[in-house]
Amino acid sequence: MKFKYFLIAVFFYTCSNVSAQRVIDVAIYGAKPGTFEDAAVAVQKAIEAVTGNDSVVLYFAKGRYDFWPTQAVEKNYFISNTSSEKECPSKLKKIGLFFENKHRLLIEGNGSEFIFHGKMITFAFDHCDNIKLQNLSIDFERPTMSELTFVSCNDSIIVADVHPDSKFNIVDNRLQFYGDGWVMQQYHAILVKPLEGTMFYSSWEPFLKSNAARLKDNRVEFKGNFAGNNFHPGEVLTVRDPIRDHVGAFINQSENVALHNVSIHYMHGLGIVSQFSKNLHYDSVLITPSHGRQISCFADAMHFSGCSGNILIENCHYSGLHDDPLNVHGTHLQVTDILSPTSIKVRFMHDQTYGFNAFFPKDTVGFVHSASLQTFGYGKLSNAKLINEREIELELDKAIPSGLKKGDCIENITCTPTLTVRGCVFEKTNTRGLLVTTRKKVVIENNLFYRTGMHAILIADDATSWYESGPVKDVTIRNNRFVECGYNSLPDSYSINIAPENHQRITGYYVHSNIRIENNIFEVFALPVLAARSTNGLVFTGNKIIKTDFMPAKVNSSMKAFKLADCISVRADKNKYVNMSSQPIQTE
Repeated sequence: MKFKYFLIAVFFYTCSNVSAQRVIDVAIYGAKPGTFEDAAVAVQKAIEAVTGNDSVVLYFAKGRYDFWPTQAVEKNYFISNTSSEKECPSKLKKIGLFFENKHRLLIEGNGSEFIFHGKMITFAFDHCDNIKLQNLSIDFERPTMSELTFVSCNDSIIVADVHPDSKFNIVDNRLQFYGDGWVMQQYHAILVKPLEGTMFYSSWEPFLKSNAARLKDNRVEFKGNFAGNNFHPGEVLTVRDPIRDHVGAFINQSENVALHNVSIHYMHGLGIVSQFSKNLHYDSVLITPSHGRQISCFADAMHFSGCSGNILIENCHYSGLHDDPLNVHGTHLQVTDILSPTSIKVRFMHDQTYGFNAFFPKDTVGFVHSASLQTFGYGKLSNAKLINEREIELELDKAIPSGLKKGDCIENITCTPTLTVRGCVFEKTNTRGLLVTTRKKVVIENNLFYRTGMHAILIADDATSWYESGPVKDVTIRNNRFVECGYNSLPDSYSINIAPENHQRITGYYVHSNIRIENNIFEVFALPVLAARSTNGLVFTGNKIIKTDFMPAKVNSSMKAFKLADCISVRADKNKYVNMSSQPIQTE
């Protein structure tokens, strides 16, 4: 045993900045692998033994560990982009592994499986620093996603095999999905075509109105009206309740956090949410389905809100998602009152984002005209006070800009990160691949975007819908491969879409700037490749564009490869076209 601890300490010394002086084995606290017993209490006791600032290894012997919500840590959390007051009045979360105020900690899984039950946050890092989670997999015994594969289909009868992990009953001739502590009440459906690797919005409505009967085991016959739904044998209908009452994992106001060699096969609610955290490194995180299932994540796989420092995402794989694999943004809050020459009141505007303090003393803020998205002034905060779940009072160290008025917005400039995404695979999602709005340096390189349902990369910025800030100032997109993306966005199936939501044009002002797209391969089934608006400094050079024969019926000869609106200083050269002629740029 002592030799094992010695090896762990040596390993931690070579893989991190500091040597481990202490090893905490969860088995000592009663967490035994392979017993199928609830490990939540025992593991939490082991976590609580991590105290002080000495380097520590939290050690899991290889095996399966089960976590139930019954005795898990409970804590109220308001989490960005999750749920409104009406959708989810209670913000009380169940957390499988809860780390608060932990420092210099390595969580060593040794290839273990962490299996969760019911609805839970799998792990949370709250006000932690220098923490690393590695060498383990995460899954749910009964995912809150239900899946059924069509065996035969016609306009009046569908026979389907329900996946063994999708528990169900037939109640009053209706199929009813259920799990540990929940019964599905609302239905959000996405159709997966496994052979194509494509996903489409669909509906559970015709099944809800049909008569269901179990034929054998997990095979069910539905009798109803299925005309016009265009279902086919071999396709998989995936169904979930749309309410984001939990998230997959939560990293809150933490610093220097690393995830390495972590496989996540299902997450309930929004995925890994990093909120107001700094310096994050996610390496070889695989968010992919298991056990023959199609879906690994209820919504976004990785969501970064108000983060800072450096975000590095490398060698990650995203597959089987009901929403975007990767989203990096800040939050615009609207000015609702000017209280004094140096103080204002601002408000969270989107239904699903509120309840947390989005500003801190000494932060630099930008003042933004909502309609044009023009940043017209800057200031530094001396104080920020959350006065209720929707409103924050801000005190500045100097007078607010003279042009500020109610309805304008505030962006936290300090809480914006640099971003590097490299060596990753984005596939099997019905929405976008990567969303990014940060004014710090962005590099997206050596990635594969394969048949994302919408744009592979979206650069937005808005202050009227999702209120996700802000402008980009330095973006390089290079050496990536884009394969037949955008089939759900036709006719605007652009692999890259630079689309700020500015509704008022200011002469000489452009929302985004300095975007370079170079040495990529675009394999497009339709002509659209790149769309951009309100951008100053756009370079598209050294790229190879190949026309493929995927979805030939969707191609329209009137489509243009490039669509630009209100852009300046644009350069497109040294690009190679295969199976298509060089397309002139369409401007508006």
